[in-house]
Amino acid sequence: MSTFSGLNTAYSGLVAARQGLDVVGQNIANANTEGYTRQRVTTSSVAAAADAGRLDGGVRAGQGVSVDGIARLGSAPFDSQVRFSAAEAGYSAVRANALSALETSLREPGDSGLSTRLQEFWGGWQDMSNRAGEAAPAALLLGQAGDLATQVSQGYQAVTAQWSGLRADAVGMVSELNNAATQVAELNGRIRMVLATGGSANELIDQRSALTTTIAALSGATVRELPDGTVDVGIGGNALVSGDRARAIAVTGSTRLEGAAADAVRLVWTNPATPVSLDGGELAGALSVLAAANGSGTGGALAEAAASYNAFATHLATTVNDIHRLGATSTNSTGLADGLDFFAFDPTRAALSLRVIPTDLSGIAAARPGAGARDGSIADAIAQLGAGKAVDASGAAIASPDTAWASFVTAVAVDTRMGLQQARLADLTATSARGRQLSNSSVDLDEENVNLLMLQHAYQGAARVMTAVDEMLDTLINRTGLVGR
Repeated sequence: MSTFSGLNTAYSGLVAARQGLDVVGQNIANANTEGYTRQRVTTSSVAAAADAGRLDGGVRAGQGVSVDGIARLGSAPFDSQVRFSAAEAGYSAVRANALSALETSLREPGDSGLSTRLQEFWGGWQDMSNRAGEAAPAALLLGQAGDLATQVSQGYQAVTAQWSGLRADAVGMVSELNNAATQVAELNGRIRMVLATGGSANELIDQRSALTTTIAALSGATVRELPDGTVDVGIGGNALVSGDRARAIAVTGSTRLEGAAADAVRLVWTNPATPVSLDGGELAGALSVLAAANGSGTGGALAEAAASYNAFATHLATTVNDIHRLGATSTNSTGLADGLDFFAFDPTRAALSLRVIPTDLSGIAAARPGAGARDGSIADAIAQLGAGKAVDASGAAIASPDTAWASFVTAVAVDTRMGLQQARLADLTATSARGRQLSNSSVDLDEENVNLLMLQHAYQGAARVMTAVDEMLDTLINRTGLVGR
């Protein structure tokens, strides 16, 4: 067995220790880098040569250590859990934010809410019934009625503005998704090339992992790792990224809430233009909120809210008009009802078109026909709508607009509370999954310091072995045969 082989063994130990020190330094330098996954040098012992013979005793030590690569200490199951929980959290967060904004726009309960305007409106009719034929209570009533109609219109406009804003956000989400998919495809190509040449692509894989998590949070995408180091990213069973190629997605459909029923907002692949099926994520949450009303109250939250505003405006105008037509104005001397409406509206857009018809006392039919200008029976009957005590000609109770509004507000509040609760639970799950991932992949400075000391001593030990072998060779080469001279 050659003494020179000891030098190679010691040298391999120096190389391995130095490589390990470089990796520890990389870990420490990136201890605070978001998305960085700690690394370790992987080594294996080199076996002795198989040609040991009788002359060298038949037994040989190994040939040192081989540096096999630099391992990225990530966990595929933990990464998968992070992506799945991010998709759930993204879906719930978008819905919760939309519902919370809708609830805020109602301004209930509070002095600026529509329920307060309703109470003032009914109070105005009650004052009118007590002081029928006078201009002052009539002017006050008309002002309160105008404020009520304006607030109904503003509430509807707030919903449509929120819908338009969310649709614009969906376009931004799709743009972010397409950009991330393009970057993943590019990284796939680079990673495949680096690995094919025997290099380390750990940092590139970290970048790709962060991007696939973003894609999952947006769309609920799934990720499949392939033997060549690339990943396939799929959405609804279709490939978004395959190798170094990425497909693009676009948002289509109505740009206005009123057109969502006929032309629903949806996602399509750009080539070919086929529908995209989402399994979760922020985009799925946005599309669920942007969906059209379905008549049963289970459609998109914003479209259902807009439909509720229209239904409320229709109900308010209809119930008030039905009673108001039975009355007579202060100038009526015929003994017959004037048949006048108090509110005007377009049935196809009731909330936006609701307006007050009378402009002064002469247009308000507050009296029962033939009872005289000072009679306020009809005004009192309209006032009773607010108390829920109004009845029609057959004596059946008339549903109060206040009850309809309260039901709408309560439904929004319940949906918002449920949405916020689901978002909190989903966020806790995502935080927990992220914590498990970080506990496995993040840099522990205490551990790195221990590894640093270990590798430092290993390097010093290999250097000592090399020095000892060098001294042995010096004796063998330069001093052998000189004994006794």
